[in-house]
Amino acid sequence: MFRKEWTGEEAEKWTIEDTVTVIISPLIYLLILIGGAMSTLLMPVGFSMLALAIVLIVVMVKIINPKLSAISEAYEKKQKHYIEELEKKVKWEE
Repeated sequence: MFRKEWTGEEAEKWTIEDTVTVIISPLIYLLILIGGAMSTLLMPVGFSMLALAIVLIVVMVKIINPKLSAISEAYEKKQKHYIEELEKKVKWEE
């Protein structure tokens, strides 16, 4: 349903994966907040909300992590290139 392989350029663009993550993340925070309060009062519904929040966290990470990894790899390559260029300029090797 969601892509697992991304290039750095593809991962930079807004996709359905980003939209789903943006929708899920506030829901997770809300479930943790309300579920935590209700769990403190030992209400069974609170524990269910916390369990649902944990499941949604796992789903969100599985959806967005491949994109984040691709972006990170692309930036690492750019950074390596910039550092090599800087070292050449510092050593007057141009």
